[in-house]
Amino acid sequence: MESSFKGILYPARLPAFHRFPAPASVADLVQWFWIPEWDIEPGRASRQHLIAYPGSNLVVQSDGVVFSGPTTRAAHRDLAGRGWAVGALLRPAAVPLFTGDPSALRDTEEAVAADDLHRSVLEAMNTHDGDARRGQAVDAFTGWLASHAGVAVSEEALLANRLMDVTGSDTSLVRVEDAASALAVSQRTLQRVARKYIGLSPAALIRRRRLQDAAERTRLDPSADLAAIAAELGYADHAHLTNDFQKYLGFTPSTYRRELNG
Repeated sequence: MESSFKGILYPARLPAFHRFPAPASVADLVQWFWIPEWDIEPGRASRQHLIAYPGSNLVVQSDGVVFSGPTTRAAHRDLAGRGWAVGALLRPAAVPLFTGDPSALRDTEEAVAADDLHRSVLEAMNTHDGDARRGQAVDAFTGWLASHAGVAVSEEALLANRLMDVTGSDTSLVRVEDAASALAVSQRTLQRVARKYIGLSPAALIRRRRLQDAAERTRLDPSADLAAIAAELGYADHAHLTNDFQKYLGFTPSTYRRELNG
């Protein structure tokens, strides 16, 4: 499983945070489960900044269940009081279970009528202690997803999963034609599959991975030359990396580095 902090811009500000690999029964539907828990003193809030993974999430909270669509830019969430969430980063094959048009849910979320899922996860999180509590919640979530998935995952849905996998992990892919070649399909097929199962274009998937990698390299190696990071990740030059940062994150790599070290 990938670094627990990849995509999280300021890990030091995180509350307690755990990731759990998807069990085999839902491996085609879930990339991983994630559970933050927080207890913020009264009158204060903790803002969490993310370059989210390009998938959608199904999230159980104390007050209900929501489907969170794919994001197009950096996002933040303010935490206050005491609480928790149990989320599943969905693989593309799971998305049609919740929406026929994921692009319509970009940068937004909608409530899901899943009282049985909410009840079972809520019971686990409110009853068990520590890792046992979190493990019970993941088990409940897994059982619900497995029971609602229905028929076997189609070949087209599996192709969508592979598209997400290859664009998210292969640093040699910097163009859509690279991804099409790696998957031995046409660019038109990739565009169609991405629209149906992900809600973002293949180019956006590649860009997200490059931005996540650039932010992680900038954070983990304060002495690394930004121009070298840009070249390593396939940007034409430092200026192109800076432009992507500014457009999608709202700040430059240099500003981000200063904030990390400030």
